[in-house]
Amino acid sequence: MEPVLSVLAVGLLVLVPGAVLWRVVHARRDFGSAAERATYETLHTATLASPPLRSGLTAAGAEKALPHLRALLGSSAVALTDTEGVLAWDGSGGTHAAQVMDHVREALASSGTQVLGTRQVACLDPSCPVLHAVVAPLTTEDRVVGALAAYGRSASAGLVRAVHEVARWVSIQAELAELDRQRAQLADAEVRALRAQISPHFVYNSLTAIASFVRTDPERARELLLEFAEFTRYSFRTHGEFTTLAEELRSVDRYLLLERARFGDRLSVTLRVAPEVLPVAVPFLCLQPVVENAVRHGLEGKEGPGRVVIIAEDAGSECRISVEDDGVGMDPETARRALGGEPVGSSIGLGNVDERLRAVFGAEFGLVVETARGAGTKVSLRMPKYHAGVHAS
Repeated sequence: MEPVLSVLAVGLLVLVPGAVLWRVVHARRDFGSAAERATYETLHTATLASPPLRSGLTAAGAEKALPHLRALLGSSAVALTDTEGVLAWDGSGGTHAAQVMDHVREALASSGTQVLGTRQVACLDPSCPVLHAVVAPLTTEDRVVGALAAYGRSASAGLVRAVHEVARWVSIQAELAELDRQRAQLADAEVRALRAQISPHFVYNSLTAIASFVRTDPERARELLLEFAEFTRYSFRTHGEFTTLAEELRSVDRYLLLERARFGDRLSVTLRVAPEVLPVAVPFLCLQPVVENAVRHGLEGKEGPGRVVIIAEDAGSECRISVEDDGVGMDPETARRALGGEPVGSSIGLGNVDERLRAVFGAEFGLVVETARGAGTKVSLRMPKYHAGVHAS
């Protein structure tokens, strides 16, 4: 493929994600002109290179992506580096791989595209196709994170422009990978914060309830202790941002079993779940904070018994869940502040759950709280049954 033909097509990739472009061009196979066919092949090749690059600048990802990048550039060989060393080489003239860091040093330092001639790309083999190099830095935000080098018998103006554009596209993939990593770290930090916020209160009350049965009903104390162990094992697991609704509800059921041991007949629970929604992937610990709020609002601030109703319904492409109690309720403004993340009274983690739902599924999928003083509280949430990137682990 001629590098000049690649330049026009690759320039589009900087503005539009490769996967979307693939779907657009895939719908039409009947390209009339050579330029259209070249554009199609270029976009398709870029789509193949994108997934390994989205894992970040790694040796494994670079090794998988480089054959596609070389096809994009039409060069004899290509190399990809980070700031420390060569990640991978693909193509002819493999003996030059040892020189790559010398070739990219200036590009890494100056952040500009460099063209190297036969003096810099020295070779004793007269048949070697690696005589010139075009090197472009890879940048994320305001720092250089690596370099892309294309090698060939010459360094035409078309190849220089193509390397520059492909390097920009690879930089975007690296930046998206960094954003994915930061999002995962943020989600993990939010879950850790939620655990720290919930567990002291619940652990103390649960152990106190279990201790009350040790002498009067040892068998029940043993069963409750096992349930407590399973609940904490799930709550403090260290892998996976998502789980299934079935697993989340199973953990909620253990939580309610332990709370009923503490409150006895004062706590009444109704649970209605459509079997169709049990496999739905949901954010980890998205229900337990809501249910704990319902229990505490339903009983701790109310005289006499309290009732909690949990409903999970199949709503076509969505799963809809509600947690309702008949407790003391709260002022709507207080609920609004709780959703904003403020530590309001006995409200636990509602802002955390709301923020995570919106971050994963979109702004329209946050919590909805209906409440008033003396009228109880109903918290509703809905989630898509299928969402890109959301998989239970």
